[in-house]
Amino acid sequence: MCTWYLETKEAKPVQNVAIPLSYSERDPIPGGCNLEFDLDIDPNIYLDYNSFETTIKFAPANLGYARGAEPPPCDVSTGQESRWRLQYEVYQYFLPEGDLTEASLLRHLQRMAQVPQVKASAVKVVTLTADDKTTVSFSSLPGQGVIYNVIVWDPFLNASAAYVPVHTYACSLESGDGSCVSPGRTSTKVFSTVFALLGLFVCFFGHRFWKTELFFVGFIFVGFFFYIVITRLTSLKYDVRLVLTAVAGSTGGILLVASWWRFGTLMLCMLCVGLVLGFLVSSGIFFTPLGNLNVFRDDGVFWVTFSCVALLIPVLFLGCLRILNILACGVLGSYSVVLAVDSYAFTSLSYITLNVLRRALNTAFRGALLRAPFQTNDFIVLAVWGMLAVSGITLQIRRERGQPPFPPHPYKLWKQKQERRVTNILDPSHHIPPLRERLYGRFAHIKEFFQREQPAGERTPLLL
Repeated sequence: MCTWYLETKEAKPVQNVAIPLSYSERDPIPGGCNLEFDLDIDPNIYLDYNSFETTIKFAPANLGYARGAEPPPCDVSTGQESRWRLQYEVYQYFLPEGDLTEASLLRHLQRMAQVPQVKASAVKVVTLTADDKTTVSFSSLPGQGVIYNVIVWDPFLNASAAYVPVHTYACSLESGDGSCVSPGRTSTKVFSTVFALLGLFVCFFGHRFWKTELFFVGFIFVGFFFYIVITRLTSLKYDVRLVLTAVAGSTGGILLVASWWRFGTLMLCMLCVGLVLGFLVSSGIFFTPLGNLNVFRDDGVFWVTFSCVALLIPVLFLGCLRILNILACGVLGSYSVVLAVDSYAFTSLSYITLNVLRRALNTAFRGALLRAPFQTNDFIVLAVWGMLAVSGITLQIRRERGQPPFPPHPYKLWKQKQERRVTNILDPSHHIPPLRERLYGRFAHIKEFFQREQPAGERTPLLL
C-alpha cells in the first residue's frame, strides 16, 4: 500500500497531478545515494535560475535491489558492481511559446514522467557519467516554459529509471511586473522600435544614403561595447544603462560619419561595417550546436575563435567593398526588426546576439548549454527576416548598377566649391563684366538710340 499526503499553503484550490511509477529490482534508484539534500532517497531535481542561466542539480542514483534487501553501498568508488557504472541522460522539453497556463503545464508534465515518454518527447542534451558532477547549466529563456528531467541508465543491466521532472519559466509568475507575459520593458520597446525603423531604412536605402548607414554601424559598434563596460563596472538600473548606451551609440555614429566627411577613409569605414556583419555571422555560428562543444567552454578559445570568424568577413570581401556594404545593409538592417519583435513577442532568434552579450557580461555563462526552442513564432520571424534581407539586397544591387561604387569624399567636394568662389586673376573670364552689367549696358544703348532727335521735316512712320 502506498499513501500520499498533499499539503498546500494556498487557500484557493490548487491543481495537481499524481503519477505512480513502479520499478523492478533491476532498475536503478534515482537519488538513492543522496549525500547533499534532506531526504535519504531523493529523486527530485533542484532548479535555480537567474536572468543569465538556469542550473539543475540532482542526487546520484544507486543500483537497484530487491525489496527488503540491503541497498548496495554508495561509498564504493570502483568496479562494475558499484553505482559508478551508472550514466545520467539529461532531457529538455520546451512548452508552447507564450503558454503560461497551469492546465498546459500539467498536461506536458505527464509526458516527462516516465522513461519511454521522456525519450519520445524531449531532447537529450547531455550525458553524464558517475565521475561528472550532477549539475548542468542552461541559458535562461525568460517567459519560455521548460521542463527538465534526468534518466539514470544502468548499461550493465540495460535498465533505466526517471527522476521527478522540474519546470521553470525563468521568471516569477507572482511578481506582478509582467515580466513573464511581456518579454520587454517599456524602455526596451521604445529603444528597439526606433532602432528597427532606422534599420529598415538602412536595409533598403543604406548604400545610397551612405552617411545614414555609417551612423547606424557606428551606433552598434560603440553602443555594444559601452553597454558591456557600464554593466560590468557599475550597478546602475537597466533603464539608466539603456539611455546612456543610446547616447554613447549616437556619439559613436556621429564620430564615424565625421571621420568619413573629413578624412574620407573608405577602408576604415568598411572595416567597421565588415566587423559588425562578421559579429552577426559569428554569433549565428555559435548559436548552432557548434557553440555547445566543450572546447568553447574556455573563454580564451571562444573569444579568439569568435574574433577570427568576425575578421574573416571583411577580409573575404576586400576586393568587392560595394557588395560587402550592400550585404551588411540588408542583413543588419533586417535583423534589427527581429530584435524589435522580441520586445513584443517571444522569439528565439534574438538570442543569436543576446547569448554573446550574456557571455561578455557574466563569466559563469560559459558553462551554460545554449538551446532555444524553434516554434511557430520563430519560423514566422525567420521568414520575415529572410524576406527583408533578400528584398533589401536585391533592390540596392539593381538600383546601384552603373553608379559609382561609393559617394565622393565630402570634404574634397566642399573644398572645391570654396575654391570656385575665389576667382583667379589670370583667368581671362576675370576681365569679362558680370552678366548684370552687360545686360544693363545693352539696354542703355537701345534707349539712347530711340531718344536721339529726328531731323527737321521728317516724321517717324507709325507703320512700316
